[in-house]
Amino acid sequence: MVKNVLTDKLSEPLAGATMAKVDVDVAEGNLTIDKLADGEQLLVSGTLQYVENQGLPTRSVNVSNGHATLTLRARGTGRPWFRFPWSACNGGTDWQIHLNPNVQSDIVARSGGGNVKLNLAGMTLTHVAADTGGGNLDVVLPDHAEDLRVDARTGGGTVTVQIGCGITGSSTVHAHTGAGNVDVQIPSGLSARIHASSGLGKVIVDPQFNQTDKHTYQSSDFDRAANKVELTVDSGAGTVRVNTR
Repeated sequence: MVKNVLTDKLSEPLAGATMAKVDVDVAEGNLTIDKLADGEQLLVSGTLQYVENQGLPTRSVNVSNGHATLTLRARGTGRPWFRFPWSACNGGTDWQIHLNPNVQSDIVARSGGGNVKLNLAGMTLTHVAADTGGGNLDVVLPDHAEDLRVDARTGGGTVTVQIGCGITGSSTVHAHTGAGNVDVQIPSGLSARIHASSGLGKVIVDPQFNQTDKHTYQSSDFDRAANKVELTVDSGAGTVRVNTR
């Protein structure tokens, strides 16, 4: 029997927050995180779908001395109807979350098997960790980030990561899938060291990076560059591709 999907509206005041730790778990659902519209004086807004009889998603918000902690959790599995195996990479519920771009955020995002899309362009970030059990994972990172740490993982879907322009300091990005493809785009001119591997698929790295061993490629100026990224990309079976744009 098909169960109703209901929607819980999310809106939390800014309350003077300048930094935030955001922890989101959608169970088996799909998740999209992006930025609030300019001028909105909120910490977060959005819509959280949930299945009838499973109860409202749980939320916890605390702001103290400019530091906010936001935790959102789905109840149950988030699967309101039967799905064929080939549609298993799409969750039964959808969460849309909009974060204040002026608040420096540390984001952890999880799904048991849905798709996760993080469009973080225009935001201020320190750390991003995104994980889905089998869905696709799409991450757009902001321009002008500093010393950014990113970990994007899926059990079997496709991972795409777009690194922003003008990043400074030393950043690290890890993109992993158990069986799908990995596609990472690096801005032209950014110094990078790339560790790329695939168990059964191909590895394709932009020829501007010099291959230094079987799985490592890097810019000629990497060791002395002030602004650079260390990139680890791997797949169990799919194609791993690193390009510049």
